[in-house]
Amino acid sequence: MHSIIFLLSVLAIATSANATGTTSTADEIRSAATRFLDQFAEARSDEGQSVDYQIGHLDPRLNLAPCPNAVSADFNGDPWTTSQPTLLISCDGNRPWRMYLPVSLTITGDVFSAAQPIGRGERITAAMLTPQPGELNNSRRPPITRIEDLLGKEMTRSINRGTVLTSDLIVEPDTVQRGDHVIIVARSGNYTVRTRGQALANGQHGEQILVENLSSQRRIRARVIAPGMVEIPM
Repeated sequence: MHSIIFLLSVLAIATSANATGTTSTADEIRSAATRFLDQFAEARSDEGQSVDYQIGHLDPRLNLAPCPNAVSADFNGDPWTTSQPTLLISCDGNRPWRMYLPVSLTITGDVFSAAQPIGRGERITAAMLTPQPGELNNSRRPPITRIEDLLGKEMTRSINRGTVLTSDLIVEPDTVQRGDHVIIVARSGNYTVRTRGQALANGQHGEQILVENLSSQRRIRARVIAPGMVEIPM
């Protein structure tokens, strides 16, 4: 589809451009793509990452309508999920046009792999991780680049030593687990009542779970508000 749009744009605009004798050339388009990618690389460098890129082939005979403003470039899609993204090159004006330019792109930075086998349900500690350089955009599941996004998380499945950690492998651990003793907080305006209870299910922050009031043996639904604490309306 992109190829069809590009060809139709070129055929329609080249005729008008040739009539005036003024055109936007392949060099202008390449310069716009280079400026955009250099800015992207500079932004990634501030995050401790590096970017290598190669712009795809442009026909030097390309003639498009003149662009009164600077030719603009942007990613057409998410550059973090592929090493072969396309750029959307466009021009605003009386005779606007757009085209798609293929690019080879490699983003490199620190990732974290398992320093040891880690079992399903285990909570991640720094001792379980090894930092190493890796490609960040060569998978539909980009690796996690910040250690703070891993520490304390729970594994969704077992992994072997050397496995690179990605977002599908971890989950936020339950704030309250079944069997935990909890404080049941009941609030009404400025009035607060607290009593002891026991969680009858696992729950994350903000979720409702079933708890048992240890004083009355009643089972009630309460919202998890903190580790060891749930809340019910009065």
